[in-house]
Amino acid sequence: MGKRKEFVGQVISDKMQKTVIVKIVRLVKHPKYGKVVKKCTKFKAHDEKGAAKTGDIVKIEETRPLSKDKHFRVIEIVKKAQITHIDLVTDKIETDSVVREA
Repeated sequence: MGKRKEFVGQVISDKMQKTVIVKIVRLVKHPKYGKVVKKCTKFKAHDEKGAAKTGDIVKIEETRPLSKDKHFRVIEIVKKAQITHIDLVTDKIETDSVVREA
């Protein structure tokens, strides 16, 4: 039997229930000019517990088709994001209130 494909990438969206969008970046050499170029691919991955958040680095594995375009599942969270979206929103609210008071 063949081995399932595994990728490590960054979660760019966690707005769906039990689904995250993971961006995989790879370096490829241009066939004609030889310059190394970054190529990005986005995959939808199944996250049963909803543990992965935007900015996290996750490992995903190929699985049977779970929906029309969801063919991967999250195996583990390699690294949690430093700043969460909630932190960014609260910082913005605090900054706006300080600016208005001055």
